[in-house]
Amino acid sequence: MSNSFAKEERVAFDEMMIGFDDQLAVSKLVRKYVGDQQAMERSNNTIWRPAPYIAVSNSGSDATGSFDDYTQLTVPASIDTQRFVAFQMNAQELRDALQEKRLGTAAVEKLASDINVACLSRASLEGTLFVKRSGAATGYDDIAEADALMNEQGVSNLNRRLALSSRDYNSMAGDLSKASRSFGNEISDAALRRAYVGPIAGFETYKLDYALRQLAAAGGGALTISTLPGGANFFVPAARTAPGTQGQTANVDNRTQVVTVSSTTNVRSGDAFTIVGVEAAHHITKLSTGRLKTFRVIGAPLSGTTLRISPPIISAQGGSDAEVQNINVVLTSTSGSAAIVFLNTVTNTLNPFFCEESIEILPGRLAVPTDAGAAVMSATTANGIQVVMAKQFDIKSQKTLYRVDTLFGTVCLQPEMCGVMMFSQT
Repeated sequence: MSNSFAKEERVAFDEMMIGFDDQLAVSKLVRKYVGDQQAMERSNNTIWRPAPYIAVSNSGSDATGSFDDYTQLTVPASIDTQRFVAFQMNAQELRDALQEKRLGTAAVEKLASDINVACLSRASLEGTLFVKRSGAATGYDDIAEADALMNEQGVSNLNRRLALSSRDYNSMAGDLSKASRSFGNEISDAALRRAYVGPIAGFETYKLDYALRQLAAAGGGALTISTLPGGANFFVPAARTAPGTQGQTANVDNRTQVVTVSSTTNVRSGDAFTIVGVEAAHHITKLSTGRLKTFRVIGAPLSGTTLRISPPIISAQGGSDAEVQNINVVLTSTSGSAAIVFLNTVTNTLNPFFCEESIEILPGRLAVPTDAGAAVMSATTANGIQVVMAKQFDIKSQKTLYRVDTLFGTVCLQPEMCGVMMFSQT
C-alpha cells in the first residue's frame, strides 16, 4: 500500500505552490508554448517552432516574375531541463511540521529561481542586439537607446521588457528620483521611496538579483573577416537541408552561422562585435539603418579560424529568394580583411531586453506513478509549469525522503528581437 500525504502536508503544498507561482516573475514575461507531451516524448522532446515570415513588397501593377517561393524558417525547441530539490527528515525532526514546511518552501524558491534564470540566460547569451553605454546607468537615455535600436530594425514595439541588475536598476532609480526638484511628482517619488523605475521609453523594467556577467573581450583589435562574395561568409537561409544520398532531409536552424576569421585566439562565448562596412538593415524595408550590425559569439570557437556567430550575415550576395526575403545587413563596403571590433570591453553585468514573442518557455510534464509505494502530489502554475512533490518512508533508517521536481525548456526564437545592455564600457 502506498504512503499518503497528511492534511497538513497538502495544505503546506498548496501554500508552497502559491509562493512558487508568485516567484515565477521572469517566466511570466515570455511567451508560453504547451505542446503535446506524448508527441514530445516520441520526438526526443524536441519540436521545431516557426519563425515569423518577412514579406517582400514590389511596386507597380505588373506582378510578372514576382511570384517567388517563400522559405519557412524554423527553430528547434526542446523540453530539456529537469530540476529537483531533495531532502530528508528523520522521525524526530518530523515532529516539527513548521520545519518541514520551511524546507518545502526553500525547494520551490530554488526551482522558481532556476526557471527565471533559464529564461534570462536565453536573452542574455543568445540575444544579438547590443547596447554599449560608456558610463553608469542613468535612466531614460540608456533605455531610449535600446528602443531606438529595436525600432530601426523593425522589431515589434509591443510587450518590450528590460531586466536590470540590482545596481544598474537602482542607479536608474536614483536618476529618476532627481527628475523633479519638488515632491509630488509621482515618478520621482516612487523612484526615491521604493527605488522603482517602472515603464520607461517603451519598456517595462524589472529588477534582478541574479544577473549574468560577461568578461571583457580578449580577442584583440587585429581580427578581420572577409566580406567579399568569394569569402563565403554570407548565409543562405533554408527550410531543409539538401537531400542526402537516400533523399533524406532535415530541418535547418537559421539562427547561427559558421564564419571564417583571421584568428579566434582568446575569443569567448558571448563576445559582442561589429564588422566594418556591415550595417544593420530594417527587417521589413531592407534599407540600411546607418548603424553597424551587432553580432554575438555563440559557443566556444570551433577552430583556430572558425567561429559560430549569431545572427547569420544575410546580405543577398548569393542572390537567392531566401536571402532577399530575410536580408538583415547592408554592405556599404566589402573587403577581404574587414575589421572586427569588440564591444564588451569591460567585464560587467548583462542586462537583457527582449520582445515577449522572442523567448518561449515550454512547460513539461512528469508522469510519476502514484501507486508505486511513494506518495505523490502535483500542481500546475498559471503559466503551465508543473511541480511534482513525492515522499517515501525508509523503514530501515526511519527517514522520510522528499523530492520536488519540475520539467521545462526554453528557446530563443528570434535572436534579433532581443539583446543586452552593458554599462561602463570604455
